Amino acid sequence: MMKPQFSTPQKDHAIALTRRQLLGRAGIGLGSIALSSLLGGNSPAESLPAAGSDSFMLPHFPPKVKRVIYLFQNGAPSHVDLFDYKPKLHQMHGTQIPDEVVGGKRFSTMTGGQTARPCLSPITKFAQRGNTGTWIAEDFLPKTAEIVDKLSFVKSMHTTQVNHAPAITFFLTGAEMAGRPSMGAWLTYGLGSETQDLPAYVVMTSRDKEASCGQIFYDFYWGSGFLPSKYQGVKFRGAGDPVLYLSNPNGISREIRRGLLDDLSQLNAMAAEKSGDPEVATRVAQYEMAYKMQASVPELTDFTQEPQHILDMYGPDVQRKGSYAYNCLMARRLAERGVRFIQLMHAGWDQHRNLNTQLKIQCQDTDAPSAALVKDLEQRGLLEDTLVIWGGEFGRTPFLQGSIEATKTWGRDHHPYAFTLWMAGGGVKPGVSHGESDEFGHNAVVDPVHVHDLQATILHLLGIDHEKFTYRFQGRDFRLTDVHGELIHPILA
Repeated sequence: MMKPQFSTPQKDHAIALTRRQLLGRAGIGLGSIALSSLLGGNSPAESLPAAGSDSFMLPHFPPKVKRVIYLFQNGAPSHVDLFDYKPKLHQMHGTQIPDEVVGGKRFSTMTGGQTARPCLSPITKFAQRGNTGTWIAEDFLPKTAEIVDKLSFVKSMHTTQVNHAPAITFFLTGAEMAGRPSMGAWLTYGLGSETQDLPAYVVMTSRDKEASCGQIFYDFYWGSGFLPSKYQGVKFRGAGDPVLYLSNPNGISREIRRGLLDDLSQLNAMAAEKSGDPEVATRVAQYEMAYKMQASVPELTDFTQEPQHILDMYGPDVQRKGSYAYNCLMARRLAERGVRFIQLMHAGWDQHRNLNTQLKIQCQDTDAPSAALVKDLEQRGLLEDTLVIWGGEFGRTPFLQGSIEATKTWGRDHHPYAFTLWMAGGGVKPGVSHGESDEFGHNAVVDPVHVHDLQATILHLLGIDHEKFTYRFQGRDFRLTDVHGELIHPILA
C-alpha cells in the first residue's frame, strides 16, 4: 500500500480526550511536521515528503513529464463535427440510423424516448491537414489544424455516463459520484510541489462569450475527497483578485501580516498538539501560501512583459480576465513557475438544439488559445516535460435531436459510446490517431479506450504505477483508477 508514513508523538500529555480526539491523535505527526516546517520559515511545499523519498517511494520510475495542463471542455464537443470524419453521415443524412448500430443503448432523457433518429451530416467542412493527413474541421478549428502533427488523437474514447456532472466527475476523480479525490489532488499528494510561492494545483474556469449554454462548475471537480484538504485545487477567479482576500486591509503592512501569521502559527501548533487534527496544519499551510501569493500572484498576472506576437497568438480575448484565452496564457505562466496540475474548465459545448449556431462560437473561443498554448510551451522548451490534454466528458450523437426539417434547431444529444480527445507534449507520440469508431461515429470498435485507461496513462507519464498508488480510507485501499485501467501503449513515445 502506498501512503506516507508519519511518526507518532514522542511524549504524552495529561489531558482529557474524547473518542474523536483520541482517534485524531493518530494524525498528530502530520500536523507537527507541517507546523514545525512552517514555523521554521519553510514553504508548504517543503513540508511534503520529497518525491522518491522512503515515505512515498514516488515516482515509481523515471517520469516523462513533470506537469499536466488539462483543457477540459465542459458540455461535450461534437466529435463527428470536429475530429471524427464520417462520410457515411453525409450519405445517410436525414435517414434513420440502423437499429443494429444503436443497439438499444441508453441516451439522455432528451432523446431517450425519440423513435426517429435521422443521421445528421457534419455541419463543418473537413479536410486532411499536416504531414499526417489528419482529418479535422479546418473551417471551425483552423489553428488546431495547423498543429495536428504535434497532437496525439484518441478517437475511441468511451465512458459509462450519459449526464454531465457524473461524467465529468468520472473523468476527474475516477468515480461517477462526488466524494473521491480529483486527479490533481492525487498528484499533489503523491508528488508534492515544485513551487514554494504558488499552489501545486490551480483551477480556472470560463464560459463562452454569449453565455448561451454552460454547465455548473462544482467544487468537487477539483476537491481533495478523503485526502487531506491541503491537496485540493485552488480556484483562481476570473474577476478582481484571483484569490479572495489576497490583498492586505488598509493599515496592515506586509511586515505586520508576517508577525500576525507567526503568532497564529504558534497558537495553531499548540492546538495541533492537543487535538492531533491534521486539518490544523492544512489551515496554517493555507495562511502561509496566501502570504507568499501576495507577492507571487501580482507578477504572475502581469502580462505587460509578454511580447505582442505572443498575445496575438492567443487571440483577441487574451487580455479579458476570465476568458478561455486569458486562462490559457495563465496556464503557460503557471507551468513555467512550477505548478504541477493546471485544470482549465470551459463550459458551453452542450449543443442540443443550437449546434449550427453555437458550435462555431465555442470553437472561436477555444481554437486559437488551445493551439497557442501548445506552440508557446514548445518554443519555451516546456512542452517536452508537460502533458496537455484537450477533451470533454463524452461526445455528441451522430443522429439528430429533433426534426430534420427544423434546420434552425439542429442539435445532438449526449454520446458516451465513442468520442475524441487529443494530447500533446512529453511522453506521447505526435501526429498519431489511436483507435476508431464505426462508420457512423457511434461505437468505439478499434482499440477502445476507457476513462480509467486514460487516467492510468496520465499517471504513467508522471512516473506512477496506477495500480500501486493507493490511499487507505475506511478500511479500503483506494486508487484513482479504482480496480481498472490499462495503459494506452500505442500512443506512448
